[in-house]
Amino acid sequence: MSSVCSGSSINLPFHSPVVLHSDHCAKKLLPWFDGMLEADETYYKASQEPLFSSHMLDLSEEPKEENIATCVKYFKRMAPLGLWLEMEIGITGGEEDGVDNTGVDNASLYTQPEDIYEVHKALIEIGPNFSIAAAFGNVHGVYKPGNVKLQPDLLQKHQLYTEEKISKKGSKPL
Repeated sequence: MSSVCSGSSINLPFHSPVVLHSDHCAKKLLPWFDGMLEADETYYKASQEPLFSSHMLDLSEEPKEENIATCVKYFKRMAPLGLWLEMEIGITGGEEDGVDNTGVDNASLYTQPEDIYEVHKALIEIGPNFSIAAAFGNVHGVYKPGNVKLQPDLLQKHQLYTEEKISKKGSKPL
């Protein structure tokens, strides 16, 4: 298939969806995040679709209550545009982006089911287009080999806990 280029626009004979995701926005980068959302809102007004597909807020270094409240605030702004929110909760091991978690207690590297449910409960009230990046022993960047044990079975426990809380067994709400 060929494409025809005229000026600054490209006319393609087919539609090819592209996912554009911003990743790991920490608290210090929220002014930059605000700028991306402004661009999304401006683009949405002109085209009825957002510029980005999704954004991730990584406020895992902040207290849980602040993390959730900030995500709620931004998701209320994102949901009307059809944007997907990925939020991170729980400490990820290793060292990345100037955050060094190599010395944290291993128990801190595993998000608890109660925390996941609290996030779900807060965000589902706004809309369904979100995901929760939960820590299950996963690491980013540099870490000492053998220092962290992955426990993906925790993700199933999160799912079952939330199903029980919302009284919908087998619904896979997460």
